[in-house]
Amino acid sequence: MDPGAGASATLRKRALSIDTAAAAAIEFGSKAAGARADDEGVGADSVAEEEPVSPTGRLFREPHFRCHIVAVFGLAAPVDLPALRAGVAATLARHPRFCSVQVLNEFEKDARPKWVRTAVNLDDHIIVPELDPAATSADPGKALEDYVSSLSTRPMDHSVPLWEVHVLDFPTAEAAAALALRVHHSVGDGVSMLSLFMACTRSAADPGALPALPPARRAGPIHAVRRRRRPPPSSPAGAFLDALASLAAWVVAFLVLAWHTVVDVARFVATAASLLGDAPTVLKAQEGTEFRPKRFVNRTLSLDDIKFVKNVMSCTVNDVLLGITSAALSRYYFRKTGESDSKKSITVRSAVLVNLRPTPGIQALASMMESGKDNGARWGNKIGYMLIPFHLARHDDPVEYVRRATKVARRKKNSMESVFTFWSGYMVLKLFGIKAAAALCYGMFTHTTLSFSNMVGPTEQVLFCGNPIVYIAPGTYGHPHALTIHYQSYMNKVKLVLSVDESQFPDCHQLLDDFAESLRLIREAAPQKPEAAHVGTRS
Repeated sequence: MDPGAGASATLRKRALSIDTAAAAAIEFGSKAAGARADDEGVGADSVAEEEPVSPTGRLFREPHFRCHIVAVFGLAAPVDLPALRAGVAATLARHPRFCSVQVLNEFEKDARPKWVRTAVNLDDHIIVPELDPAATSADPGKALEDYVSSLSTRPMDHSVPLWEVHVLDFPTAEAAAALALRVHHSVGDGVSMLSLFMACTRSAADPGALPALPPARRAGPIHAVRRRRRPPPSSPAGAFLDALASLAAWVVAFLVLAWHTVVDVARFVATAASLLGDAPTVLKAQEGTEFRPKRFVNRTLSLDDIKFVKNVMSCTVNDVLLGITSAALSRYYFRKTGESDSKKSITVRSAVLVNLRPTPGIQALASMMESGKDNGARWGNKIGYMLIPFHLARHDDPVEYVRRATKVARRKKNSMESVFTFWSGYMVLKLFGIKAAAALCYGMFTHTTLSFSNMVGPTEQVLFCGNPIVYIAPGTYGHPHALTIHYQSYMNKVKLVLSVDESQFPDCHQLLDDFAESLRLIREAAPQKPEAAHVGTRS
């Protein structure tokens, strides 16, 4: 029995009393929503509030971009269901986005969807599926994977807030139980979701305290023009020359930034307009992949090994992850194609989402969920895109993948491509409508090969509604890429998650092996390359 296909909720599912079509006719259902404020509801004190859905959120309503986030949390102990329900009611269900529905006034010309507050019935959102005990005991890892992957085939009920927590209370090799959180991408981007998750957790060492945040790696935007610190001058003439040199360096840096931005923007526009595209490979999506089931597979990598390579190469953790990805995709490509030309090099591009909104502080989010009211903490989707090239090649020295990735990353840091893509998409939407913006975004995805992201998680073990977390494995589905690669750090480990089109990547577990083997080879080769002259200083 397929545990995903045969799953059903044991908790009572109660119908939402607000009719979204009728709500559109009566000022987006403020009065109807108020009728739902029964004794089990959460968030009923603010049912009349409305807020427009963001432009990016509207994009995720389009047929080719019905994107969802699916995050699996491995637990150190069996699920404490009463504590989970009480914790979700006190935190997650009180967040404005998690106690709102999207309503569209079909009687209004050029109507745009709005978020309308409503009461939350936890039975609609906390789901305990009935799984085959024989399947979960015979191969619990596959049972978990099958169930989570089955979520990509199930539509979400848009008459209730767009999130679900699935309770998978059986042990696997890595955890005693698991929770699967599914959220519609219009609710927020990955950075917002991670911030919200951290605001819902508490430190395992001190259950009364919020978890420790990782130190900020960068004070400003990735494309900021920076001045180098110089020792104080010893004379007025020296001060003048120092100021002149600083001004000249700033001008040169600004001109380089402008030039890189122009080049990147031109390439992005050509890609979105179908004038430039990646060549077909075994990695590139086939038509209609956004509508096919996705499988989510993951592997745990050692953060210590990754940091070792980072320190030896004098680069960043993200540079190392980019290098590992290039090496793994190269191994997979040449094995699948059987090509043996050691000099052949192919470039495929990845669409990388860049958060342009200041990360909401977990203290502000915790306060927002406690009160159930917006306190000014910025939330939602404000994301731009960058196109990152991955070079598929055979290198005798595994560290060469990291060197090349570091050069690519440094080059992209010196560009405002992501800012342009956000604002240009916003202007296209304002001038030509959501259909035109969706068409351009679809062109960008279909003419690139994959999606890539990397997020930093808590540095200490945390409790989610009283349940200790041992790993975090987020993924996405609903966009026109057959392969999405996501890295999520947590404590001293990095969880690699692949979201793949099942029909195109039946050997996705072998692809996971390629990533693990690539890290091993790079780690072993790194001590032999202590000099960082090839990649420069740490950024």
